[in-house]
Amino acid sequence: MFIVSLTYTCSITKIDEHLEAHVEYLKKQYAAGNFIASGRKVPRTGGVILARFDSREELDKALHLDPFYIENLVSYDIQEFIPTMVGEGLEAMRENA
Repeated sequence: MFIVSLTYTCSITKIDEHLEAHVEYLKKQYAAGNFIASGRKVPRTGGVILARFDSREELDKALHLDPFYIENLVSYDIQEFIPTMVGEGLEAMRENA
């Protein structure tokens, strides 16, 4: 599992110009089972994605399809982790679930 922290590197106006395409990208990743949760940071300086991939290389390939990446609008901080404990209803997120 990966935590992907996006930080905007441009104006919010520029982000908003590409937001619809970014949301379509997100929907495709959810449909493929790759993303578990996503949303904006508060304050609105970027976003966070919880992603499930078998490798960092697979994650990177998927992120390179993001319009925010293609347009060079964000920087990424990526942390891999293994969820060993989860809240009720989130058991499918646990390693070896």
